[in-house]
Amino acid sequence: MNALCPPSLASTHSVVATDGVRLEGYETLLSTGPSLTPPFDDPVLIFGLAMVIFLVAPLVLQRYRLPGIIGIILIGAAIGPNGAHLLERDATIELLGEVGLIYLMFIAGLEINLAQFLEYKDRSVVFGLLSFVIPQTVGTVVGVSLLGLELPAALLFAAIFSSHTLLAYPVVNRLGIATDESMTATIGGTILTDTLALLVLAVVIAGVDGTLDAAFWTQLSVGLTLFFVGVWVLVPRLGRWFFRIHSEESYFEFLFVMAVLFICAFLAELVGVEHIIGAFLAGLTLNRLIPESGTLMNRIEFVGNALFIPFFLLSVGMLVNVGVVFEGLDTLALAGSLLVMVFITKYVAAWATGRVYGYDRDQVLGMFGLSVGQAAAALAIVQIGFDAGVPGFGQEMINAVVVMILVVSLFSPALVERAGSALVRAREREAYDPGRTSQRILVPVSRETEHAESLLDLAVTIRNERAHEPIHTVTVVRPEQRSRTTANVAEVEALLEDLEAYTAGAEVPIEPHTRVNHNIASGIVRSSVENRITTLVVGWDGRTARTQQVFGHIIDQVLDRTTELTLVGRLRSPLNTTQRIVLVLPPDIHHNDGFSEALHTVKRISAQTGAPIHGLVVDGNPGHFDRVTTSLEPSTSATFHAVDGWNELFEKLRDETRSDDFLVCVSARRNEVGWHSELRTLPNRLARVTDGNFVVMYPATEERADDRQFLRFS
Repeated sequence: MNALCPPSLASTHSVVATDGVRLEGYETLLSTGPSLTPPFDDPVLIFGLAMVIFLVAPLVLQRYRLPGIIGIILIGAAIGPNGAHLLERDATIELLGEVGLIYLMFIAGLEINLAQFLEYKDRSVVFGLLSFVIPQTVGTVVGVSLLGLELPAALLFAAIFSSHTLLAYPVVNRLGIATDESMTATIGGTILTDTLALLVLAVVIAGVDGTLDAAFWTQLSVGLTLFFVGVWVLVPRLGRWFFRIHSEESYFEFLFVMAVLFICAFLAELVGVEHIIGAFLAGLTLNRLIPESGTLMNRIEFVGNALFIPFFLLSVGMLVNVGVVFEGLDTLALAGSLLVMVFITKYVAAWATGRVYGYDRDQVLGMFGLSVGQAAAALAIVQIGFDAGVPGFGQEMINAVVVMILVVSLFSPALVERAGSALVRAREREAYDPGRTSQRILVPVSRETEHAESLLDLAVTIRNERAHEPIHTVTVVRPEQRSRTTANVAEVEALLEDLEAYTAGAEVPIEPHTRVNHNIASGIVRSSVENRITTLVVGWDGRTARTQQVFGHIIDQVLDRTTELTLVGRLRSPLNTTQRIVLVLPPDIHHNDGFSEALHTVKRISAQTGAPIHGLVVDGNPGHFDRVTTSLEPSTSATFHAVDGWNELFEKLRDETRSDDFLVCVSARRNEVGWHSELRTLPNRLARVTDGNFVVMYPATEERADDRQFLRFS
């Protein structure tokens, strides 16, 4: 108010309005300043205190090798209304906590390896059913036989812990194990488990209210069907359209994603299920459009991990009331029953799933630790049951659930940290895979390079994040008069600074190189040798050159004088709008020394874009490529089909290739294994077949060519 009113007016007791009407009886509007007496009510102080907690708590607990999220929960309990009462759990904290939970489920949906999730969806279904049915059955029996609850109340009592909240997901995210098959099954099973538990809640409440009739079942089933089908069909199409017309990196992409997230969460509530179901489904539907290593994903994770998710953890901690332990034996008995059953039933579900699918001990413990977490759904069920007057759902039940949440909030992250660390160590000891070799990527760019950002997107997509290597760029400037050459180098440096800023959003460093050389190809080759490059990403404009053998004079020379894995591409559309990767495999290409590495690179593109691989094998055996592809990481969806000759191949490409396909051809250098004369004209023919993105990929060769003569006369 003071900000809108001058001090001279704020202190008056009567004011004359602009229309001449005299307003009497105004008291002073001057604020006496923020209150320093707990509980604090100044919004700036509250927010500042929250930021200090989010910063200090994880840092302190790291010293004791404990997950940082435990510290936020504990401090929330200590300063909340049931502790030192420094803060109230008011509407603002509740709002930010709800947003944090929604955001948490959304990120879980985004980070699932969707191809693996769909390929092994039976694991998610099995674990989701076991993680619901076992606790629900045991809880109902115990509620009726030992606690003396009526059947509706016993069903609701069991639903409290038959659901689960991914409290420990920040630990999974930090360790990078979300793509482990057991973690994918657990995360995927969450949507089934929580949906079934919340359906039990809806049915019981409808029975208590006397509205459990045919209209209730019709409305629920039709609403859920329309919601799931509508979101799954419409959101990806809307997303592809938006990202295609807004291809540049900007905050509009982030705002679009947030709009989709919260609209889906609201629609889920509208049809009768919890908003977290809508958030998770939004993450799944946008999964393929948001590359894991891209700038947009980095922004989403940064905002969530730094702000929203910590507020959710803080709000959970502020619910905890240690004093309820001393309020009577009823609370202790109920809390003990809940804890014993949640630990036993969730472990049995994880163990049974592990036995069926051959998971090891650490994977089972990780599934158990992630699924034993309880917070939002449990609180919603007990609170709604209390408000509806369900018999047996009194204050003791609420207190017992709070005690259960406190215990599992400390136990779940600690167990996932321990099991997840073991999974990381086991992954590092796995057998050789081409993706784990030391990888150094070089991207030649120039002032004339079209779509330089798209080339960098491709380099980021194929980059092995475990290598921790920067992406190298090189620009070769031809020497002219000294002043002109200096000016050209300055222009190039400005271009490279823009590219550095572009990839900084994805937290991918760039190491730029500038060379002055009469022969551009020579400069690229020298930079490749000096920086021990393993992969080249080169742009091609698709035009026919006068001196062309395959691509043009410069690119042809680079291919002749290098042996590294080389990707030559024409990229016009954002990679995240790719719906399918069409992979062309010439005859005998699998005999090339670097074929496995090339195929691994194609699978990385598939995993990052979420696009399945549709392989066309020219005069070869598709079954062989099926087996080789399955043996390589990462897990992706791939099918291979035989094609009789080059003519049939190009007929298929002309008839079946769409604008949102990414066409990839694994070729061979001249005089290498797998070389055919048809490969000389292949790039030009591909350029005429598709208006979309395509790349010709040349596998690395084992022996390096003697480049001394080329370098001497360049």
